[in-house]
Parts: sequence; structure tokens; C-alpha cells
Amino acid sequence: MFVRKFRNVIRIGPVQVGTRRERGGITRHTAACTAPDCGWSATYDLRAAAELAARSHRCTIRRTTR
Repeated sequence: MFVRKFRNVIRIGPVQVGTRRERGGITRHTAACTAPDCGWSATYDLRAAAELAARSHRCTIRRTTR
């Protein structure tokens, strides 16, 4: 089983950005929103792209009222 270990993790608002190394030595940068019911995440080749996505992310949580 392959365990992903993130390093250099920062938080920008509700979004966390972290760097991980995949099999084969490829480095990826992931941005993931930690807000409840959001579920947004994206993976990028460049750290700057992940941080830009984190800064421009807006949660679009759709809640149903009963």
C-alpha cells in the first residue's frame, strides 16, 4: 500500500496546499478545501499554480432546506 505524505503544507483561508512525491520521483502540489461539505481539491505540477488556486477558490456549497 502506498501512503501519501505531504510536506511543506500551508493554509490559505480554508484551503490547504501541500507537496508530495509520487512514484517515479514526480513531485505534485495539491490544494484541498477543508470546509465542511465543499469537497474541492486539485493537483498541479507547479506550487505557484496550487497556491493561486487556493487564493481564488470560492466554496459553492449547496445545502438543501427541509
